[in-house]
Amino acid sequence: MPFNLPPVTRNLLIANVLVFVLQLLLHDQTSLALTQHFALWPLGPDVTGATPDGHVITAGFRIWQVVTYAFMHGGFTHILFNMFALYMFGGAIEQTFGARHFVIYYFVCAIVAALAQLLVVKYFTHGFYPTIGASGAIFGLLLAFGMLYPQEKVMLLFLPVPMPAWLFVIGYAAVELFMGVTGTEAGVAHFAHLGGMVGGIVLIQYWRGKFPIKPKRRLMR
Repeated sequence: MPFNLPPVTRNLLIANVLVFVLQLLLHDQTSLALTQHFALWPLGPDVTGATPDGHVITAGFRIWQVVTYAFMHGGFTHILFNMFALYMFGGAIEQTFGARHFVIYYFVCAIVAALAQLLVVKYFTHGFYPTIGASGAIFGLLLAFGMLYPQEKVMLLFLPVPMPAWLFVIGYAAVELFMGVTGTEAGVAHFAHLGGMVGGIVLIQYWRGKFPIKPKRRLMR
């Protein structure tokens, strides 16, 4: 278990916790003080409605939301699981990529996850609700860990059976796809999670020089 976290991973943890504390101080779950402006809202016209505490607000998509949504969380369990995964996997990925490439990777995964969620809501679910959480970026980190350290043993908290990282990642992705297609566990952005993985694998393969457009310097084999 890592204790000496590299700087980017450590700062991401701090930033997420600080934003969550701010959400608590502003009673964001009822007032929507931050959610109104910084959560990821669906594409389309703005919608006006009442918050749980009775205030009338107008909310809609803004371009900065594809980044800011990833620093907000819906409760203690939500942030606990995401930050635990960032703590467990972020340091190893940052040490492999280097700080600059790790920052790029993290935010590419978060943005592709946001784009996947926007498309799913616009063309399939047609709802109007905010999306928050670092899960898209976290799933990108899981994907990277499985690709870079395929034989490392990992296990789920609720299923303490060690398994190789590659199997863990493929199994988790399959479960997310199943739940997304079947609508299981409504309220969870399963396709955003998968979008984070897609963003991660595309970027890793680009850095490996697997596409016609090559990076200036191959980052890994």
